[in-house]
Amino acid sequence: MESGLNEDWAKKALDELFNLTTTYRSSASYHELFKFIVRFRSYSPYNAMLIHLQRSGASFVAPASRWLRDYQRAIRPGANPIVILQPFGPVMFVYDVADTLPLPDAMPLPKEIYSPFEVRGGKIGKEFEITVQNAKRDGILVHLERAGSQSAGSIRSTTRGGSIPFLVRKKPKEEHVMVPIKYDLLVNSAHPREVQYATLAHELGHLYLGHLGSPNKNWWPDRGKLDFSSREFEAESVSYLVCLRLGLDTPSEKYLNGYLSKKKEVPQISLEAVLRAAGLIESMGLSRMKPRNYG
Repeated sequence: MESGLNEDWAKKALDELFNLTTTYRSSASYHELFKFIVRFRSYSPYNAMLIHLQRSGASFVAPASRWLRDYQRAIRPGANPIVILQPFGPVMFVYDVADTLPLPDAMPLPKEIYSPFEVRGGKIGKEFEITVQNAKRDGILVHLERAGSQSAGSIRSTTRGGSIPFLVRKKPKEEHVMVPIKYDLLVNSAHPREVQYATLAHELGHLYLGHLGSPNKNWWPDRGKLDFSSREFEAESVSYLVCLRLGLDTPSEKYLNGYLSKKKEVPQISLEAVLRAAGLIESMGLSRMKPRNYG
């Protein structure tokens, strides 16, 4: 089965599950799902969701080869694998720690297995700067400007023209491609760096969720007709996932907790779009990305 077919199937299945059933539409279930996704930082938000669908009680999962190589553990006879999507391939199978048995030479399991849910120090590293640089490939110019205490940031389309250089290679000589400026993204420079990153994730969330339309539907969807309440809920959900999976406290958590405590159901949103946007923004903070194909 081709990778694209698996992704299309997963997209359809997730949104049907969310919108046509009550499995995750209730506020409590949605909150529990997101707490689960936050814990599985070794896997994309998309794959963490697939793990939850199949084994909501899982605590630490890995392929059979990794269990054997890194932990000297074998898979229990009859154990059922958990199916997730594999980058650049169809699917891969992973197993929860409860599905494994120690071999004779197995060492005690490390702390990451017993306590996989611990939060890091809560400080942002280079993720902010790397994300800002990667945003240039989509024509996003990030501005750090001082604003009022109640103004965190914003993103808007622009037609003023101009272009920005996006670095594609450092060695042996730096090379750039010039990308037309399509969006202005404002972040309040008066806020702490962790809040700035949460704002950046929120505003990028709006873009990659399709709230501002799309220059190419192969890059992200065009969902500009979504109502305001749903747009804000989706963007806050993206920021919540990205920041907490990085170990950061985030204003989005307060927003979601406040909303979910007052409402019995979440608004009509695309769970697939939220998970996909969160995964993309996470990747943007890890390393330099390849340029888009504007041909």
